[in-house]
Amino acid sequence: MKYISPKAKIPSTTFIGEAVVLGPTFIGEECLIEDWVIIGHPKRKGLLQASTKAFNSLNKALDEESRGAKVGRGVIVRSGSVIYENVELGDYVETGHYVLIRENTQIGREVKVGSGTIIDGEVKVGDRTNIQSCAYLPPKTLVGKEVFIGPRAVITNDRYPFSGKLVETVVEDGVVIGANAVLVAGIRVGKRAVVAAGAVVTKSVEEGVVVAGCPAKRIMTVEEYEEKRSYYLGEA
Repeated sequence: MKYISPKAKIPSTTFIGEAVVLGPTFIGEECLIEDWVIIGHPKRKGLLQASTKAFNSLNKALDEESRGAKVGRGVIVRSGSVIYENVELGDYVETGHYVLIRENTQIGREVKVGSGTIIDGEVKVGDRTNIQSCAYLPPKTLVGKEVFIGPRAVITNDRYPFSGKLVETVVEDGVVIGANAVLVAGIRVGKRAVVAAGAVVTKSVEEGVVVAGCPAKRIMTVEEYEEKRSYYLGEA
């Protein structure tokens, strides 16, 4: 059932389907929010507090606890997606279906997030990055601009689970991460590096190289990779 918080700010040029918008959420001009979307979902503490209050509506109880989210201009959020409180979506962000973006996450302009992807809170993603379907980005992940993250790629944040010691994993600008690749917690992938499909990256990767395998090792430079891609595209 559709619910729009009285605290939310939504312009008339934005279309919202049978969705739930909670707390002091701000949504920019010309957005499309499809059915069964939740924006401004409270984190766990808010849920526990909501459960102790006497409301005749779950949405009203959640609305009372939500700190809202910020959605830029021209954003598309497809059906089934959940955007938590204190999330910022930049202008022209586009999600697939059933995307989860947890609290305190910042998504830059023109980012695409594929269906079934989980961005698990405390994450930063730079402008024009493309995250394919069913990827996983845990807390303390930093992703630069114009990065490609392939389907089912996984980034981790705990080197010895479950230690509780979470560390940053950094993916710098222009990196390509292939399908089903795994980045082990605490590493840094340098600018324009390429991680091959299925690779398990256990150590930091320097700028401008291609790594593959398990554990991942350098196999060529990005210049060689670009030559192969040009040949593949018939440009050579």
